Amino acid sequence: MALARQAVPRAVANAGVDERVTFIRRTYAHLAGAIALFVVLEYLIFQMPWHRQLAATMVSSRAGWLVVLGLFMVVGYVADKWARSATSPGMQYLGLGLYVVAEAIIFLPLLYIAAHYSAPNVIPTAGLLTLTIFAGLTGTVFITRKDFSFMRGALMIGGFAALGIIVGGLLFGFSLGLWFSLAMVLLAAGYVLYYTSNVLFHYRTDQHVAASLALFAAIALMFWYILRVVMALAGRD
Repeated sequence: MALARQAVPRAVANAGVDERVTFIRRTYAHLAGAIALFVVLEYLIFQMPWHRQLAATMVSSRAGWLVVLGLFMVVGYVADKWARSATSPGMQYLGLGLYVVAEAIIFLPLLYIAAHYSAPNVIPTAGLLTLTIFAGLTGTVFITRKDFSFMRGALMIGGFAALGIIVGGLLFGFSLGLWFSLAMVLLAAGYVLYYTSNVLFHYRTDQHVAASLALFAAIALMFWYILRVVMALAGRD
C-alpha cells in the first residue's frame, strides 16, 4: 500500500473552498463506486460454476497462496501508479478498476469459506462493522481537521512487519490467530486516518481517483481482518 505523502503544488489545503468541496465529493463518490463494483464482482464470481475450484486452487498450498499474494502486490503497485497518472484520466480509472478486480479475486477464498463454512451472518456483520468503523474514523478526521500524516512512518513499519509475519506464517505453517487479526484491524484504522487526512490536506485537487483507490485499499484491508475476527468469534459459539 503506497504511503507517499502528497505535499505537492495544487494541494487540497491550498485550494479554494469550492475546489476542495468538489474534490472531496468526487473522491467519496468514486470510493462508493469502487465498493459497489467490488460487491457486484463478488456476486458475479459466486454465480460462476468454477468459483469453488478457483478458490480451492488459490489456497491449495502455502507456496501457491504466497504466489497469489505476490502477484496481488505487483498488481496493486501498478494500479496505484496508473491511478496517479497526471496526464491520462483514462489510465487513472483503469488503475482503480484493476485494483478493485484484484481485490475481488483475492477475497474469493475467504468469502467462500465464510459463506459455506461459517455462520450465515458473518459477511454482512463484518461489512456493517467495517463501514461503521470507517465512518467513525472519517468523521473524526473531518470534525477535528487533524492532519494524521505524521503516522506515515509508523504505518510503513507496521505494514512491513505485518507482511513479514504473514510470509513467515505461510513459509513455516504457523497460525496467525485472532490477536493478529485484531492488530491488523488497528493497522487498517491507521491507514484510514492517514489517507483521510491526505484527502483533506495533501492530495492534488485532480487526484480524486488515486485518493479513492487509497481509501478503498484501507477499507478492503479492514474488511478482510474484521471478517476473520467475526468468523473466529462465531466459531467459538
